[in-house]
Amino acid sequence: MNPFDVDSFLATGGLVGLCLLVFVETGLLIGFVFPGDSVLFSAGVLAAQPDPFAPLWLLCVAVPIAAMLGDQLGYLIGRRLGASVVQGRLMRWIGPEPLERTHRYFERFGALTVFFARFIGIVRTLTPLVAGFTGMPYRVFTLFSVLGSVTWAAGIILLGSMLGQVAIIRDHIELFIVASVFTVVIPLAVHFVRRRRAARSQRPRTQQP
Repeated sequence: MNPFDVDSFLATGGLVGLCLLVFVETGLLIGFVFPGDSVLFSAGVLAAQPDPFAPLWLLCVAVPIAAMLGDQLGYLIGRRLGASVVQGRLMRWIGPEPLERTHRYFERFGALTVFFARFIGIVRTLTPLVAGFTGMPYRVFTLFSVLGSVTWAAGIILLGSMLGQVAIIRDHIELFIVASVFTVVIPLAVHFVRRRRAARSQRPRTQQP
């Protein structure tokens, strides 16, 4: 299953595949590459069609639960491994900017970051880890995780469902799915190109005697 081929991903993986993707997005560091928002919106659009891949009500229940469980795993990893979890090879590949951005959100919004981060790509992947190794109280984290997961997952699915009944979207579903994926793929590509150029520009400096 290819999560970037949203239509076939949902047709093949169905509800289980969707929940697994949402779980991995915050439960494991690799989840930042997945187009979570796009998949949820597309799932809502497809759920509004005459032959939905899953009932809308079930999507709005199961997907938020998967998001909450992903947050719990991310928090546990951060609590058990500490700050070292963001100092590995993968984080060096991502670069310091997303982590610094996540820390800024925590400094500005505190525990509310767990809620707001759900709507920000990459930041929502890092937030449970940071909350875990910075010692955020578990009950506080869980409260805002539940609120954020329900608002984010069910909200985007319902938005997709409502817009999926609009004629222009219903008749051009494939185009809108591709466009929604590009909103994630293009920023990620730009980020990694910048990281690669920055790494190349630093090599000559580090090699100088």
